[in-house]
Amino acid sequence: MTPPQQILIVGGGTAGWMAACLLRQRWAARGVAVTLVESPEIGTVGVGEGSTPYLRGFFATLGIAERDWMPACDATYKCGIRFPGWSTVPGYESYVHPFFNEADRELGNQFFTNACLRRRGQAADANPQDFFLAAELARQRRAPHDLTEGPATDYAYHFDASKLGAFLHTHAVGRGVRHVEGTVARVEQHENGDIAAVHLANGERLAADLFVDCSGFKGLLINETLGEPFLPFADNLFNDRAVAMPTALVESEDIPSETVSTALRHGWAWQIPLTSRYGNGYVYSSAFVSDDEAECELRAHLGAAAEGVEARRLRMRVGRVARHWSHNCVAIGLAQGFIEPLEATALMLIQLSVEQFIGALEAGDFGPRHREAYNRRVNEMFEGVRDYVVAHYRLNTRHDTDYWRANRAHPNVSDRLASLLDVWDRGGDFEAELERHGPALMYLRPSWYALFAGMGRFPAELRPAPGAVTAAQARGRLGRMAAAFFSHRGALMGR
Repeated sequence: MTPPQQILIVGGGTAGWMAACLLRQRWAARGVAVTLVESPEIGTVGVGEGSTPYLRGFFATLGIAERDWMPACDATYKCGIRFPGWSTVPGYESYVHPFFNEADRELGNQFFTNACLRRRGQAADANPQDFFLAAELARQRRAPHDLTEGPATDYAYHFDASKLGAFLHTHAVGRGVRHVEGTVARVEQHENGDIAAVHLANGERLAADLFVDCSGFKGLLINETLGEPFLPFADNLFNDRAVAMPTALVESEDIPSETVSTALRHGWAWQIPLTSRYGNGYVYSSAFVSDDEAECELRAHLGAAAEGVEARRLRMRVGRVARHWSHNCVAIGLAQGFIEPLEATALMLIQLSVEQFIGALEAGDFGPRHREAYNRRVNEMFEGVRDYVVAHYRLNTRHDTDYWRANRAHPNVSDRLASLLDVWDRGGDFEAELERHGPALMYLRPSWYALFAGMGRFPAELRPAPGAVTAAQARGRLGRMAAAFFSHRGALMGR
């Protein structure tokens, strides 16, 4: 079979333009035409301002250098995520989920060893923020670029989501993607249920062979037209609302190189540093706190910086569709599903979904042969991310509100996560358990150890651990290593 000659993407935003860029990049030489239609009357969510390291591959695929896109999007470097307030265990009141680097091999392995010792009742230091270079770079507000071309470091980005969407729009159109402004009034289907065309409010008909639903939570094509059910994650991810507001960046200070996700009374607050401002928000559950109370709590958390700043309130549809690829339509972004941004996974799931769709379509000779395998894999990806996020709540040790107690006590965890918790708690072979689940976990060994150990999930009674590397020893070595890296602001200015 031949590739689809006409691809129509319904909806813009970051998801729509990421899909447009990747599809055009892959199939332009085969004569595939890509059109994106978006309504000027419908806004985008535009709040997500962080990524995982996987986004570096997206820009590499498109041949876009950091010096070209980062300044245009107020972007900064991200060495990891800090989690204050999730745990009340002494010594573990805050921890960092770091991005693993080649330079971490020695001290990182010592962290894994110490975590295993502590799981088995020995008082070895095992907070990940004391053993990983990324955590030290973030502590010193340094960029993940050094002066000496030392071992490679992994990192992610912070960015203005609206500006990133605009940048990708310009890039896509410059490479031949057709952009149409208009509101979809009606969807036309063939007798077999496939989508034939969309009709705009101005009367224009846009036909295609393949449709990409990037219409956001509405799910115009995948849900409303094709009837694919949406499967909520509400039984184990309680949060369904967010309130967001920007605050000013202090020009005299260096720019942080980490996201901070602080546990509050009924959820958690993010702080994301850009070159122009901070992005802030509070993700919470409407079952435990009202919208007004949540906004007040966020303002109290931000202090004077939030005075006079207008808040934006958002509702979240958390979960996924049953099938992401149905008939001749694939759903991408919020139309396919959403998991709260605790680990900044939204763009990673978009990118993976598009890349794997391209691979599945090509492997099936541009037919639907691999459609069900694709749906299984993307569902597995969403559930793997969900499990990692759920684990944060399961491992919390706060007792100040019903929200945190309910998150810790509810029985609705997957068999996979339940097994990981069981093996960790009884001092079993955690390495083997991680290997048993493999790619379905979506996160690698350092991330799972950082989460369980960072929350202080250890026995209360401990005996001495002679010979174990201490946190002070590790921090001393990391401090010397970090001195070879640029300051964050300096790296951004010299980009």
